[in-house]
Amino acid sequence: MAQQASGAPAAKPVAGPGTGPGDSRRTVLVAIGALLLGMLLAALDQTIVSTALPTIVSELGGMEHLSWVVTAYMLAATAATPLWGKLGDQYGRKKLFQVAIVIFLIGSALCGVAQDMSQLIGFRAVQGLGGGGLMVLSMAIVGDLVPPRERGRYQGLFGAVFGATSVLGPLLGGLFTEHLSWRWVFYINLPIGVVALLVIAAVLHIPAGTSRHTIDYLGTALIASVAVCLVLVASLGGTTWAWGSAQIVGLAVLGAVLLVWFVLVERKAAEPVLPLKLFRLRTFTLVAVISFVVGFAMFGAMTYLPTFLQVVQGVTPTMSGVHMLPMVLGMLITSTASGQIVSRTGRWKVFPIAGTGITALGLLLLHQLTETTGTWEMSAFFFVFGAGLGLVMQVLVLVAQNAVRYEDLGVATSGATFFRSIGASFGVAVFGTVFTNRLMDKLDSAFAGQSLPPGTGPDQVAADPRAIALLPPGLRPPVLHAYSTSITDVFLYASPVVLIAFVIAWFLKEDRLRKSVTAPDAGQTLASNPVERSSYDECVRALSVLATREGRRHIYEKITVKAGYDLLPAASWLLLRINRAGAVEPARLADVTPVPLRVVTDASRQVEERGLAVRYGLQLVLTDKGRQAAVKLNKAREESLAELLGDWWGPDRPTDLITLVEELSAEVGGSDEDRPHTRAPTPDHHL
Repeated sequence: MAQQASGAPAAKPVAGPGTGPGDSRRTVLVAIGALLLGMLLAALDQTIVSTALPTIVSELGGMEHLSWVVTAYMLAATAATPLWGKLGDQYGRKKLFQVAIVIFLIGSALCGVAQDMSQLIGFRAVQGLGGGGLMVLSMAIVGDLVPPRERGRYQGLFGAVFGATSVLGPLLGGLFTEHLSWRWVFYINLPIGVVALLVIAAVLHIPAGTSRHTIDYLGTALIASVAVCLVLVASLGGTTWAWGSAQIVGLAVLGAVLLVWFVLVERKAAEPVLPLKLFRLRTFTLVAVISFVVGFAMFGAMTYLPTFLQVVQGVTPTMSGVHMLPMVLGMLITSTASGQIVSRTGRWKVFPIAGTGITALGLLLLHQLTETTGTWEMSAFFFVFGAGLGLVMQVLVLVAQNAVRYEDLGVATSGATFFRSIGASFGVAVFGTVFTNRLMDKLDSAFAGQSLPPGTGPDQVAADPRAIALLPPGLRPPVLHAYSTSITDVFLYASPVVLIAFVIAWFLKEDRLRKSVTAPDAGQTLASNPVERSSYDECVRALSVLATREGRRHIYEKITVKAGYDLLPAASWLLLRINRAGAVEPARLADVTPVPLRVVTDASRQVEERGLAVRYGLQLVLTDKGRQAAVKLNKAREESLAELLGDWWGPDRPTDLITLVEELSAEVGGSDEDRPHTRAPTPDHHL
């Protein structure tokens, strides 16, 4: 998420003239809905194309460049993400979000009318530029719209969108391809994007950016150029150009020179896009390598599995999306479970080890797939592969956060996902090269000595899988086998790479997990989303989760005891409420909050009997003694929140953390959503 202006707390929702609290809340919800549509567009386009790729290749040709349809989008989105975040701080996130939508829609429309593979790849890069902005800005704007304590709930919706796109993407891609045209994979973005654009223009009212940053344009361009050079070497080497050709050697040398230049630039940059000091931490360096490998394996497999299902198994595009659901289900289950276990127990090292090991096993199982493999067996293999990825993905961000100081929390978070995105781009390209080389060799062997109808040679069959139907019946089985083994060999060659990550995971040091480090939303780990967050924003997310979890159980009992009072939890809640509002009418309070009238009445009676409040007409007002009690209760709440920050709440704690704790504490005192009980709750009670 983009950095807040000067580290200040987020702005409260801005209501228009004459709007009441209900109208303002509805406006915020509508704006959040439009942001979710924007996030949906960006996340969906990472997965929706996969099941359409075999059909796209059949129509446009260029099987050897198939991987670039995915890679171009991901590289552009990854490189643009940090720029969108900081530009949004400077020029206002609303304007930048609208620009990102327009760029994305232009890219989508151009992709839909592409006439050859090179055009499609170029237009996908345009799409990716807009998609990067949609991802980072939509989550950043949540911080402008809602106070910290509510952000966890809304950001959870964005995580759910990420998870949903992992399931919906392959299915929708198959449906559009089979029943309309592959071009509708891109055209569908246009009406959704226009709706989001209109709603944002009408209802989103947030402050313009005031923060000024030194944007690392050169560093961003250099790291993107290094990634492009590496991916070009991986995808073109041995196919378009020989490995020893001047072009490939030149690209490799250029990539190395640019990498050295990048290192020199980042050493002097005021706000480096990827601070090199992070690599002095062994844990972060190891996490970066493992993240790279996870992206490599995940997106490489997701790109080529639909080709296997549609060409080799002969299933429809829609059913190929259905067949991939077990993999997504495995990721969702293990990602959610591992995140919860780590956040609650503080133990995490077992998950990167188990995750990489199971992922390697899953790749070896995928290597066993053949033309005759049954549905249930395939589903089991897909599930194992997805379960392994889910175990390791969720935990890597946690480990990176736990290894750094507070001021580096934001860049460590985005850094871990950045390397997964680069790994995904590289993995898709490498998988594509291996597949193309193996396929041409095997097709040449299958066609050797055969007399063939016109237009059905190895090159034609490789470029357009539909040409297999034109082959003589006796030749189809060996050609299908060539496709089958070419794809499954890719999984075999990828397994040693994942085993390297398995070995590296053993060298991770299991440092004590900070209380303030909590698992991100499970859905966010499923898509490659290098969202840039400031340290403040990441701490807001973690504290909102922890504070809410604590609040549901025994928040008012805890702060009452800490403040040294013997009061009903509801009485403490009422004192904080009166202190925040100045005066409250108990009967009215029961109408506008979920707290029952009987509970409010008992609390009112107690604060009056103790001399903490007096009644003026129908309203209660605090006495001097009551104001002192409210101050102590509020301080107790701040201390409770500070405890959650652990060693970040030291003598030199930053001002923005102090502000955050004060703001969260004030919100608890006046929240309509807390439900105090008339008796001290047991650990099983929920407030």
